[in-house]
Parts: sequence; structure tokens; C-alpha cells
Amino acid sequence: MEPYAAVAESYADFASYARADSATMADWAEGVAADPEVSAWVAALPGIKQQPNLVLAAARWHGVPAPGPYAGLREALLGDDGSIMATILERATQTNEVGRLATLLPALARVAEESERPLALLEVGASAGLCLYPDRWGYDYALPDGQRVLLGEEPRLPCAVKGDEAPPLPSRLPEVAWRGGVDLHPLDVTDTDAMAWLETLVWPEHDERRTRLREAIAIARSDPPDLRTGDLVETLPALVEEASEHGTPVVLHSAVIAYLSPADRDRYDALVRGLVAQGSCRWITNEGKNVLPSVTRSGPPIPEGHSTFVLGLDGRMLAQTHGHGRTLRWTEALR
Repeated sequence: MEPYAAVAESYADFASYARADSATMADWAEGVAADPEVSAWVAALPGIKQQPNLVLAAARWHGVPAPGPYAGLREALLGDDGSIMATILERATQTNEVGRLATLLPALARVAEESERPLALLEVGASAGLCLYPDRWGYDYALPDGQRVLLGEEPRLPCAVKGDEAPPLPSRLPEVAWRGGVDLHPLDVTDTDAMAWLETLVWPEHDERRTRLREAIAIARSDPPDLRTGDLVETLPALVEEASEHGTPVVLHSAVIAYLSPADRDRYDALVRGLVAQGSCRWITNEGKNVLPSVTRSGPPIPEGHSTFVLGLDGRMLAQTHGHGRTLRWTEALR
């Protein structure tokens, strides 16, 4: 899924990515890709605002039934009185899927084991900061042989382990001393409207994810994270230094860097690698396979048609993951 691709290409790619998880989102995206009039409507938006998740969520925000046929989306966009476009321009894709913690946890636990201090988590593109609470959730890993590894208490985040390589699943949750983040438009977990938008970003068929989102909001409201407004590239060094006052700084992000321009992705990659090389922080990444090529190249080759996220630690691939945290395929020993 490439936000900076042409409309037809971007929406066709998104449809392929979404097909296994949401028939509605896939059908709508395929419809846009094949519809010159609607593609032109989308193409009139600023580049980063053309992304499928944002446009389709804005249509749902304004009442387009989902699940529902593509015809409803088409009619709403082409007949828009400016309301849908205003929402697209005002809002952002900030899904904040807490299920990804199940795939981030092995990397976080490794950092915790290697550190003499508790973790100071610094999330870039933090949205509402819901993924800053790995120690407040339980986990349920289903292994290929049918066994399950349970960690922590309910509610537990489920994750199916795939492949032949056993991931280093932790025996205990990491200790977190500080939770902070940066975002161009951070969301306040106490803001009802902002949290309703997060619910709209959850795909139509995903009732379980909506329930989990509400649980995550309740957790964050009980101990709100320290979120700052700013550009992640410009503010990161100072925030890493601030985080170091509380514990071992861990810069982390999931499904965020794709929304940077290609040039800024390269700048970000170089910046964080420099901080890691200096010993200033650890770095956990969970992004689409084409987003940070330097991380993806460090692991085994991924087939061209295989859609996956790549989990990395300090710039090295550890695993392939599902974009919403549903599956984990450990690859570290295969590179």
C-alpha cells in the first residue's frame, strides 16, 4: 500500500491488501480504481489525502452504509456538497491498531532483557498513543503445533505464530517507566469526537477490533501518554534525549512511515540509524515491506506478490507480521 502512488494503482494495491480482511474495503477500492470519474475526484485531493483508508473512512463518517455496495460510495463522492472533502482535508489516517502490540512484544521484550533500565517508549506517529501500553495487555499466541502461549491477564491480544522458526516469546511483560510520542496531529484520548473518528477508521466488518479499540482507549485514559505536536524527523533527537531521563529510550512505530514522502523516509531512516549507532536509543519498526527498504533487505527475500509488514529491531528484520497484528512469522535465523 503506497500512499504516494497514482490513484488507480494505489486503490488497486489497497484492494489486494484488504481483500482477506474486509470485503467492503476491497470492493470499494477496486471500484475506485476502475472508475475514471471517481478516480478523478480523488486525484483532485492533495497527494497524501488521496489514500484509500482516509477517503473511505470519510465517506463512512458521512453516512455511506458499510458494509454496502460500491454504488453508495460512488454516489456520495460524486454528489458531495463539500462535506466529505472537508473531512478528508481536516482529518488523518491514525488507525492506532493496538492489536499490533502482539507482534511488537517480542522485540520490546528483547530490548528489556538487554537493558538494565526500564523502557521509555517514544512512538512516532503516535495518534492517540494507544500502542504505548504493551505492559497493560495480555497476549495469546497460537503456535503452529496447536499449543498456546498465554501471557498476562485478560483482555488478551491474539496472534497466530506461522512458519518453522519459533519466535522468542517472553515469559513476562516489559517494565515501562515512561510513555511519550510525537504526531503532526496527536489525538486526545479524552476527546469524544476524536475517538469516534478512530472507531470509523476500523474496517466495517471488524467488530472485534472496535471492541479492542474501546478497551485501549479506557486504558490510555487511566494514564494518558505524553504526546507532542510536531514533525517526527525534526523533533526526534530532542525527544530521545528527554526519554533517556526516564529509562532506555525505544523509538517505535507501526504503519506510520508510509505516510512520509519517499525523500523523508530516507531522511528518517538515516536519522534513526545514526541515533542507534550513537547508543542513544533502540529502534523498533513495523511497516509495510516496501516502506523501509533497508530493513526489508536485511532479512530473507519476500516474494513480490506477498503482502506483509516487516518487524525490525535497530534496522534489522526480525519477522514478517500481519498489518493488524494477527500473525507473526519469525525470520531472524533465516537471513
